[in-house]
Amino acid sequence: MFFTISKVFWLAAAPSNMILFVFLAGALLWAMGRARWGRRLVVAAGGLYFVFATFPLGGMLAAPLENRFRRPPDTAPAPDGIIVLGGAMADAMIEDRGALVLGPSGSRMTEAIALALRYPQAKLVFSGGSAKLTGQSEISEAEAARLFFEAMGLPEGRVLLEDRSRNTWENAVFTRDLVQPKPGERWLLVTGATHIPRSMGIFRKVGFEVVAWPAHYFTSSRWTQVLSFNRQASDGLFLLDIAVREWIGLAVYRITGKTDDLFPAP
Repeated sequence: MFFTISKVFWLAAAPSNMILFVFLAGALLWAMGRARWGRRLVVAAGGLYFVFATFPLGGMLAAPLENRFRRPPDTAPAPDGIIVLGGAMADAMIEDRGALVLGPSGSRMTEAIALALRYPQAKLVFSGGSAKLTGQSEISEAEAARLFFEAMGLPEGRVLLEDRSRNTWENAVFTRDLVQPKPGERWLLVTGATHIPRSMGIFRKVGFEVVAWPAHYFTSSRWTQVLSFNRQASDGLFLLDIAVREWIGLAVYRITGKTDDLFPAP
Protein backbone atom coordinates (compact mmCIF):
# COMPACT_ATOMS: atom_id res chain seq x y z
CA MET A 1 0.00 0.00 0.00
CA PHE A 2 2.82 2.42 0.91
CA PHE A 3 4.48 1.73 -2.45
CA THR A 4 1.31 2.39 -4.45
CA ILE A 5 0.38 5.54 -2.54
CA SER A 6 3.88 6.95 -2.90
CA LYS A 7 3.86 6.39 -6.65
CA VAL A 8 0.45 7.99 -7.16
CA PHE A 9 1.31 10.92 -4.89
CA TRP A 10 4.51 11.64 -6.79
CA LEU A 11 2.63 11.85 -10.08
CA ALA A 12 0.97 14.99 -8.73
CA ALA A 13 3.80 16.29 -6.54
CA ALA A 14 6.60 16.29 -9.12
CA PRO A 15 7.21 19.96 -10.02
CA SER A 16 7.30 19.24 -13.76
CA ASN A 17 3.96 17.42 -13.56
CA MET A 18 2.46 20.09 -11.32
CA ILE A 19 3.10 22.75 -13.98
CA LEU A 20 1.30 20.61 -16.53
CA PHE A 21 -1.69 20.02 -14.24
CA VAL A 22 -2.01 23.75 -13.50
CA PHE A 23 -1.88 24.54 -17.22
CA LEU A 24 -4.46 21.88 -18.09
CA ALA A 25 -6.78 23.07 -15.32
CA GLY A 26 -6.52 26.62 -16.64
CA ALA A 27 -7.14 25.55 -20.22
CA LEU A 28 -10.16 23.51 -19.14
CA LEU A 29 -11.67 26.40 -17.17
CA TRP A 30 -11.05 28.73 -20.09
CA ALA A 31 -12.81 26.34 -22.47
CA MET A 32 -15.76 26.06 -20.06
CA GLY A 33 -16.30 29.80 -20.07
CA ARG A 34 -14.43 30.58 -16.84
CA ALA A 35 -11.97 32.72 -18.77
CA ARG A 36 -10.83 34.83 -15.83
CA TRP A 37 -9.69 31.92 -13.68
CA GLY A 38 -8.53 30.00 -16.73
CA ARG A 39 -6.20 32.81 -17.79
CA ARG A 40 -4.86 33.09 -14.25
CA LEU A 41 -3.97 29.43 -14.08
CA VAL A 42 -2.43 29.40 -17.56
CA VAL A 43 -0.31 32.43 -16.67
CA ALA A 44 0.60 30.82 -13.34
CA ALA A 45 1.74 27.67 -15.16
CA GLY A 46 3.92 29.77 -17.44
CA GLY A 47 5.40 31.60 -14.47
CA LEU A 48 6.11 28.35 -12.62
CA TYR A 49 7.75 26.91 -15.70
CA PHE A 50 10.00 29.93 -16.07
CA VAL A 51 11.03 29.96 -12.40
CA PHE A 52 11.45 26.20 -12.00
CA ALA A 53 13.32 25.73 -15.27
CA THR A 54 15.52 28.83 -15.18
CA PHE A 55 16.41 29.57 -11.58
CA PRO A 56 18.84 27.21 -9.77
CA LEU A 57 16.20 25.86 -7.37
CA GLY A 58 17.07 22.25 -8.13
CA GLY A 59 20.75 22.80 -7.39
CA MET A 60 19.99 24.69 -4.19
CA LEU A 61 17.87 21.78 -2.96
CA ALA A 62 20.17 19.02 -4.23
CA ALA A 63 23.49 20.39 -2.98
CA PRO A 64 22.77 19.93 0.77
CA LEU A 65 21.76 16.33 0.06
CA GLU A 66 24.88 15.62 -1.97
CA ASN A 67 27.19 17.30 0.54
CA ARG A 68 25.76 15.49 3.58
CA PHE A 69 27.94 12.37 3.33
CA ARG A 70 31.42 11.98 1.89
CA ARG A 71 33.21 8.90 0.72
CA PRO A 72 35.60 7.29 3.20
CA PRO A 73 39.30 8.06 2.67
CA ASP A 74 41.59 5.70 0.78
CA THR A 75 43.19 4.73 4.10
CA ALA A 76 39.91 3.30 5.42
CA PRO A 77 39.79 -0.46 6.06
CA ALA A 78 38.73 -2.71 3.20
CA PRO A 79 35.00 -3.48 3.25
CA ASP A 80 33.53 -6.90 3.83
CA GLY A 81 30.76 -6.16 1.38
CA ILE A 82 29.46 -3.67 -1.20
CA ILE A 83 25.76 -2.95 -1.70
CA VAL A 84 24.56 -1.29 -4.89
CA LEU A 85 21.00 0.03 -4.91
CA GLY A 86 18.86 -0.22 -8.02
CA GLY A 87 17.69 2.67 -10.13
CA ALA A 88 20.56 2.72 -12.60
CA MET A 89 19.59 0.10 -15.17
CA ALA A 90 17.06 0.95 -17.90
CA ASP A 91 15.56 -2.53 -17.72
CA ALA A 92 12.61 -1.79 -20.04
CA MET A 93 14.97 -0.43 -22.69
CA ILE A 94 17.28 -3.42 -22.25
CA GLU A 95 14.34 -5.72 -22.88
CA ASP A 96 13.16 -3.69 -25.87
CA ARG A 97 16.52 -3.11 -27.55
CA GLY A 98 18.44 -6.15 -26.44
CA ALA A 99 21.35 -3.93 -25.40
CA LEU A 100 22.72 -2.85 -22.04
CA VAL A 101 21.43 0.64 -21.27
CA LEU A 102 22.22 2.73 -18.19
CA GLY A 103 19.95 5.49 -16.95
CA PRO A 104 20.95 8.91 -15.54
CA SER A 105 22.11 7.17 -12.36
CA GLY A 106 24.29 4.74 -14.26
CA SER A 107 27.55 5.79 -12.65
CA ARG A 108 26.62 3.86 -9.54
CA MET A 109 27.14 0.75 -11.67
CA THR A 110 30.57 1.84 -12.83
CA GLU A 111 31.45 2.67 -9.21
CA ALA A 112 30.37 -0.84 -8.28
CA ILE A 113 32.72 -2.31 -10.88
CA ALA A 114 35.60 -0.16 -9.63
CA LEU A 115 34.97 -1.17 -6.02
CA ALA A 116 34.61 -4.85 -6.92
CA LEU A 117 37.98 -4.78 -8.67
CA ARG A 118 39.58 -2.79 -5.88
CA TYR A 119 38.28 -5.14 -3.18
CA PRO A 120 38.12 -8.59 -4.80
CA GLN A 121 37.46 -10.32 -1.46
CA ALA A 122 34.38 -8.20 -0.67
CA LYS A 123 30.90 -9.54 -1.31
CA LEU A 124 29.02 -7.60 -3.99
CA VAL A 125 25.25 -7.26 -3.70
CA PHE A 126 22.84 -5.60 -6.11
CA SER A 127 19.42 -4.74 -4.70
CA GLY A 128 16.56 -3.87 -7.05
CA GLY A 129 13.42 -5.47 -8.39
CA SER A 130 11.05 -3.14 -10.19
CA ALA A 131 9.94 0.32 -9.06
CA LYS A 132 7.26 0.59 -11.74
CA LEU A 133 3.62 0.83 -10.72
CA THR A 134 2.41 -0.51 -14.08
CA GLY A 135 3.99 -1.92 -17.21
CA GLN A 136 6.44 -4.26 -15.52
CA SER A 137 9.36 -5.47 -17.60
CA GLU A 138 9.96 -9.12 -18.36
CA ILE A 139 13.26 -8.90 -16.50
CA SER A 140 13.88 -7.33 -13.11
CA GLU A 141 16.50 -4.66 -12.66
CA ALA A 142 18.56 -7.20 -10.73
CA GLU A 143 18.62 -9.47 -13.79
CA ALA A 144 19.62 -6.50 -15.96
CA ALA A 145 22.39 -5.73 -13.47
CA ARG A 146 23.61 -9.33 -13.66
CA LEU A 147 23.92 -9.00 -17.43
CA PHE A 148 25.82 -5.73 -17.00
CA PHE A 149 28.28 -7.11 -14.44
CA GLU A 150 28.96 -10.18 -16.57
CA ALA A 151 29.51 -7.99 -19.64
CA MET A 152 32.02 -5.96 -17.60
CA GLY A 153 34.01 -9.11 -16.89
CA LEU A 154 32.97 -10.02 -13.35
CA PRO A 155 32.88 -13.80 -12.99
CA GLU A 156 29.57 -15.63 -12.66
CA GLY A 157 28.55 -15.88 -9.03
CA ARG A 158 30.52 -12.78 -8.00
CA VAL A 159 27.31 -10.79 -7.47
CA LEU A 160 24.46 -11.61 -5.10
CA LEU A 161 21.13 -10.42 -6.48
CA GLU A 162 18.19 -9.18 -4.43
CA ASP A 163 15.33 -8.89 -6.93
CA ARG A 164 12.19 -8.29 -4.83
CA SER A 165 12.60 -4.73 -3.58
CA ARG A 166 10.51 -1.89 -5.05
CA ASN A 167 11.70 1.04 -2.91
CA THR A 168 14.55 1.96 -0.57
CA TRP A 169 12.87 0.54 2.53
CA GLU A 170 12.58 -2.85 0.84
CA ASN A 171 16.17 -2.50 -0.43
CA ALA A 172 17.34 -2.28 3.16
CA VAL A 173 15.12 -5.01 4.62
CA PHE A 174 15.60 -7.58 1.87
CA THR A 175 19.35 -6.96 1.57
CA ARG A 176 19.78 -7.29 5.34
CA ASP A 177 17.89 -10.59 5.28
CA LEU A 178 19.89 -11.82 2.31
CA VAL A 179 23.40 -11.14 3.58
CA GLN A 180 22.74 -11.33 7.35
CA PRO A 181 25.61 -8.99 8.27
CA LYS A 182 27.68 -9.95 11.29
CA PRO A 183 28.71 -7.53 14.05
CA GLY A 184 31.90 -5.71 13.14
CA GLU A 185 31.54 -6.19 9.39
CA ARG A 186 32.02 -3.15 7.17
CA TRP A 187 29.62 -2.68 4.27
CA LEU A 188 29.68 0.10 1.68
CA LEU A 189 26.38 1.47 0.39
CA VAL A 190 26.57 2.67 -3.22
CA THR A 191 23.78 4.91 -4.46
CA GLY A 192 23.21 8.42 -5.77
CA ALA A 193 24.55 11.31 -3.71
CA THR A 194 21.08 12.89 -3.47
CA HIS A 195 19.70 9.56 -2.30
CA ILE A 196 22.40 8.82 0.27
CA PRO A 197 20.87 10.66 3.31
CA ARG A 198 17.52 8.86 3.06
CA SER A 199 19.19 5.52 2.32
CA MET A 200 21.51 5.81 5.31
CA GLY A 201 18.61 6.62 7.61
CA ILE A 202 16.63 3.63 6.40
CA PHE A 203 19.50 1.14 6.65
CA ARG A 204 20.18 2.37 10.20
CA LYS A 205 16.52 1.94 11.05
CA VAL A 206 16.52 -1.72 10.03
CA GLY A 207 19.70 -2.33 12.03
CA PHE A 208 22.14 -2.59 9.12
CA GLU A 209 25.09 -0.26 9.70
CA VAL A 210 26.65 0.75 6.39
CA VAL A 211 29.21 3.26 5.15
CA ALA A 212 28.02 5.80 2.56
CA TRP A 213 29.59 5.73 -0.89
CA PRO A 214 27.93 8.43 -3.04
CA ALA A 215 28.13 7.32 -6.65
CA HIS A 216 27.06 10.23 -8.80
CA TYR A 217 26.49 13.94 -8.36
CA PHE A 218 24.29 16.50 -10.07
CA THR A 219 25.78 19.57 -8.37
CA SER A 220 29.23 21.07 -8.05
CA SER A 221 31.04 21.39 -4.72
CA ARG A 222 31.35 25.11 -5.50
CA TRP A 223 28.28 27.17 -4.63
CA THR A 224 29.09 29.71 -7.33
CA GLN A 225 28.24 27.01 -9.86
CA VAL A 226 25.30 25.66 -7.87
CA LEU A 227 23.71 29.10 -7.94
CA SER A 228 24.18 29.56 -11.68
CA PHE A 229 21.06 29.86 -13.80
CA ASN A 230 20.14 26.81 -15.88
CA ARG A 231 21.09 26.97 -19.53
CA GLN A 232 18.45 24.46 -20.55
CA ALA A 233 14.94 24.37 -19.16
CA SER A 234 14.91 20.57 -19.18
CA ASP A 235 18.01 20.47 -16.96
CA GLY A 236 16.40 22.72 -14.37
CA LEU A 237 13.18 20.71 -14.22
CA PHE A 238 15.03 17.38 -14.15
CA LEU A 239 17.18 18.32 -11.16
CA LEU A 240 14.30 20.00 -9.34
CA ASP A 241 12.21 16.85 -9.67
CA ILE A 242 15.03 14.73 -8.23
CA ALA A 243 15.73 17.07 -5.31
CA VAL A 244 12.09 17.65 -4.37
CA ARG A 245 11.44 13.92 -4.45
CA GLU A 246 14.26 13.27 -2.00
CA TRP A 247 13.19 16.01 0.43
CA ILE A 248 9.59 14.78 0.36
CA GLY A 249 10.90 11.24 0.80
CA LEU A 250 12.92 12.25 3.84
CA ALA A 251 9.84 13.86 5.42
CA VAL A 252 7.49 10.97 4.61
CA TYR A 253 9.90 8.28 5.78
CA ARG A 254 10.42 10.15 9.05
CA ILE A 255 6.67 10.62 9.61
CA THR A 256 5.96 6.95 8.88
CA GLY A 257 8.76 5.78 11.19
CA LYS A 258 10.99 4.37 8.47
CA THR A 259 13.88 6.56 9.63
CA ASP A 260 14.75 8.04 13.01
CA ASP A 261 16.08 11.35 11.67
CA LEU A 262 14.58 13.90 9.31
CA PHE A 263 17.98 14.58 7.76
CA PRO A 264 20.39 11.75 8.64
CA ALA A 265 23.95 12.81 9.26
CA PRO A 266 27.32 11.00 9.24
